Amino acid sequence: MDQLTATLLSAPVLFFVLGALAAAARSDLSVPETIAKGMSLYLMAAIGLKGGVEVAKAGIGAELVTALAAGLVLSAAIPFLVAPVLSRIGGLDRTNTGAVAAHYGSVSVVTFVTASQVYGDSGFVIAGFMVAVLAMMETPAILSGLFIARREGGKLMSPELLREVLFNGSVVLLLGSFVIGMVIGEDGFEPVSPLFRAGFTGVLCLFLLDMGLIAMRRILKTRALTARLALLAVIFPIVNGTLGVVTGTLIGLDAPSAAALGILGASASYIAVPAAMRLSLPQADAGLYLAMSLGVTFPFNIVLGIPLFRWMAETLGAVA
Repeated sequence: MDQLTATLLSAPVLFFVLGALAAAARSDLSVPETIAKGMSLYLMAAIGLKGGVEVAKAGIGAELVTALAAGLVLSAAIPFLVAPVLSRIGGLDRTNTGAVAAHYGSVSVVTFVTASQVYGDSGFVIAGFMVAVLAMMETPAILSGLFIARREGGKLMSPELLREVLFNGSVVLLLGSFVIGMVIGEDGFEPVSPLFRAGFTGVLCLFLLDMGLIAMRRILKTRALTARLALLAVIFPIVNGTLGVVTGTLIGLDAPSAAALGILGASASYIAVPAAMRLSLPQADAGLYLAMSLGVTFPFNIVLGIPLFRWMAETLGAVA
């Protein structure tokens, strides 16, 4: 209960709630798109740099390799776990099943960044190498989702989609800044640390304000989101996040990193995967998969998932 209260009363989460309430009240509050994009670039660069610096301090070991392998398997497998549920209970056709399933196998960078900040503020520090796991988990789910949508035939991967998957902006910036952090180490990071450390929480608050506005407006706008699909958008992060925490604990990650793997398993992409789906499955309902991933799953994870997976990881860690 203390963890839940601390999360709900943290500045980033409260700014997200403010944005959602403003949108629900039909306020004209908005964040200019160019500023929102700039904040997104800043957050990804900061989390990548700090993760790379931490790996430079600790060195590359078996724990990193194991975590990367676990993240890859989770990202590729989760779409196949949720697809039958989307089809049979959600009533989606094959195309929309594949598109939505891909979103739930991939990850939300902002959810991970928020969890890292909330956890870190209370001394529950996620290992730096989990940034590499985050980047690893963005792509495999796209391939799985396309396989589900096209399993009866058709070309799986076009050159345009391959380029989108491998070189989309979030993957390039996360991995690039992660590598830079590893190269420069703590000494090289020190001159730029005032920018990437001191300003991080403030930028995150404003970014989550924008995310709250977008998420609520997406829910209010779409008509494709049925009550059954909205319920699945809450059940999926609970089940997938539990799978991530259990996997992290079994492979020997510490409690914060196991919780982070749970957050990654629970989160749903709303940036990289929608871009890939627009190229490969243009007939899929964009309003539907964005309403589920951004409108329902994202708020659930920000408000309830972060404390839930921490509690789960600490409990399992104590038992183990």
